Amino acid sequence: MRAVEDALGIQIPTNARLIRNIIEAIQYIQDHVVHFYHLHALDWVDIVSALDADPAKTAALAQSISDWGKSSETYFKTMQDRIKLFVQSGQLGPFGNAYWGHPEYKLPAEANLMAVAHYLEALDWQREVIKAHAILGAKNPHLQTYLVGGMSIPVDPNSQAAINADKIAQLLSLFAKAKEFVEKVYLPDVLAVAPFYLEWAGLGEGLGNFLSYGDLPLIDGANPDNPGDLFFPRGVILGRDLSTVYPLDPTQITEHVKHSWFTYADESKGLHPSVGETTPNYTGPNPPYEFLNTEDKYSWLKAPRYGEESMEVGPLARMLIAYASGHERVQYWVDAVLTKLNVPATALFSTLGRVAARCVETVVLAEQLAPWTMELAENIGKGDLRIHENEHWHPSTWPAEAMGWGWSEAPRGALGHWIHIKDGKIANYQAIVPSTWNGSPRDSSGTPGAYEAALVGTPVADANMPVEILRTIHSFDPCMACAVHVLDAEGQEITRVTVMD
Repeated sequence: MRAVEDALGIQIPTNARLIRNIIEAIQYIQDHVVHFYHLHALDWVDIVSALDADPAKTAALAQSISDWGKSSETYFKTMQDRIKLFVQSGQLGPFGNAYWGHPEYKLPAEANLMAVAHYLEALDWQREVIKAHAILGAKNPHLQTYLVGGMSIPVDPNSQAAINADKIAQLLSLFAKAKEFVEKVYLPDVLAVAPFYLEWAGLGEGLGNFLSYGDLPLIDGANPDNPGDLFFPRGVILGRDLSTVYPLDPTQITEHVKHSWFTYADESKGLHPSVGETTPNYTGPNPPYEFLNTEDKYSWLKAPRYGEESMEVGPLARMLIAYASGHERVQYWVDAVLTKLNVPATALFSTLGRVAARCVETVVLAEQLAPWTMELAENIGKGDLRIHENEHWHPSTWPAEAMGWGWSEAPRGALGHWIHIKDGKIANYQAIVPSTWNGSPRDSSGTPGAYEAALVGTPVADANMPVEILRTIHSFDPCMACAVHVLDAEGQEITRVTVMD
């Protein structure tokens, strides 16, 4: 939408801006909590060890770090019994291939039990708070109310089918639940687990280069290059230098395919996405699960670069750029976490730093949900019910040719869309998603992407159970839909998924 809005010079109304911000913020919060507990925690938490925990000691541990209501001995005993039944059933589902008992698991049994209990709580919590998407977007995922020029959901204090006082009250109730869980469960759990794994504050760094498009406009017609116009500022950090945030120049973005299963006429250089090409050219092994030749093409991801530099995107990039740009709440929470863990700011450049940054971002956004919702209510109260800009809606009003780019910060990082419109139709469309930035193969000069760089020097205790590799890769929160290659060191097939028609 922003790509088309940019091409056609559309400015969305205040209500649409606020609703988009609220939708995006609760998505971040739900996504980050789900990532920590359900996609990443089991790289650090041993479920089987929780069976040996003392529920009374677990309760004492939980009560020492938070006043969360569900922290009694009886509660943790009940949770432990549920885990026992689960393990005894032999039907471990997604946990069947985990590395239980791995020597690199370091949490005491009581911390494991507490984390598993919160894992189960988070399943119910995330299902509840994301109802905000049903209210504002009709469903989750793939919301249905976004339109070029604004939103389609009506705003009318006198209609039960529109955003009204009752809907505002419901949203505020959901956001209070979100904030409470984030501050009393998620944040304390991160701070409780991290001290057992502080060596990971020195592992998994990678590039030291960070990029964020910035997002969440604070004013109508926000200029993303103006400090203060966006809640999360735009910028670039190079070489771990937090003293300088460089302005982002989107003309410096290119995509390389030297090591990707795509083709260009000249693969010695990249193309800007506004003139980009996506022409498949699979040259890999057949069958495809055999060993990949990384000296040749080896990935379905292109290699995005900024000024020919590999960049990391995502929560760590956003928080570093916000921190270095003087964002008050980000600075407060980053400093609080660093002080609590007694580590220097350089610890942020690491696997553990990504975990901490994602949590800080969640806390900061949880604080912001109610103010944005109240701002929406106040704007409606003034009589402004506009939700969509209609002036440029019909293609007959469009120029013969237009180009635009849409910038956003998805939970996983910088998301860019480039569009070329000609005679009312899409002539070319290219997108660079966050996991393409982070998971890119090497470029034309042989420079690796963020994943590859972050894994260099990672110690692995057992090559057959590489939990250490998972810890770093999962810290980026890779998108499974973007590109997935799973091979063992000898290129042998590990598993096969058959898709039925």
